[in-house]
Amino acid sequence: MSRRWGQHHRRRRAYAAACALAAVVAVVVTGCTQDGTTAAPRATGLRDLTYVEETRLSDAEQRLVQLCMESHGFPFRQRERLTVEEERPVGYVQDDVAWAREHGYGSRIREKTDRARREDPNHRYRARLPATRRTAFDTALDGGRDAKQLSVDVPGGGTIRKRVGGCLAEAETKLYGELRTWSRADAVAGNLRPLYVSDLLKDKRFTAAVAAWARCMRQSGHAYADPAEAREDVGRRAASRSRAEAFRFEKRVAVADAECARETSLRATGKAREAYYVDRLRDRYGADLDTYQRLRLRALDRAEKIVGPRA
Repeated sequence: MSRRWGQHHRRRRAYAAACALAAVVAVVVTGCTQDGTTAAPRATGLRDLTYVEETRLSDAEQRLVQLCMESHGFPFRQRERLTVEEERPVGYVQDDVAWAREHGYGSRIREKTDRARREDPNHRYRARLPATRRTAFDTALDGGRDAKQLSVDVPGGGTIRKRVGGCLAEAETKLYGELRTWSRADAVAGNLRPLYVSDLLKDKRFTAAVAAWARCMRQSGHAYADPAEAREDVGRRAASRSRAEAFRFEKRVAVADAECARETSLRATGKAREAYYVDRLRDRYGADLDTYQRLRLRALDRAEKIVGPRA
């Protein structure tokens, strides 16, 4: 269940631009996601969650929202869920050759996700409600128009406003605890990248690894300067090819990409250099990053009591 963050100077504000810039060489496991957020940098003494654990948190939150909405008299259904393999983050630097051989860059998984979003049964149910019931549905879900808003300052300037009401807020509170503390930590963890991405892009060790990847790709018959260019070309060519032919080409390039990323240690180099730049920000944001990790680990314990593992 996506969290409803309003915008002042948008949460996705400069970060959306940073994602576009970082798309050239983004290297964290999850990269820039569809809504512009990233996985939180590693906090000292606290481990990151695996993507399977991330999935468990998401499922638990949706289940809590579902139970809450039903208690208000509204049926609430989850969207079609991906398998664990399909949920695997495709990070910008993808070095899982077997996954690439099966899924390419994940275009068909994105199609499946987009279709589920368009066909969300809850949207269809809400649309069929009379106006008064629709208002009641919105109020139950997120507090409606009169819901309280929580303001949080984010790294680099700007403020985000989060609607805190209804079942969405109740579910977050049950998982993460006090909402202001969680929202502050979540906002910091999701908005650090603009503070260091320009340094990362110029980092000599990282640019050397990208150059090595490009040499490897040329030797494989794919002349691309970086992974972004490879994916952009795959998408561009898909428009003029049959769906089957486009997917075969996507997988061929993605496999070469993953093999070269592994051969040149591009992902490992990028993660190490990113960790270096994040560590330089810990004097200002370390406490928030630690809080973010700690609250998510606690939430995982709660989530495991709410939902089982996904197939």
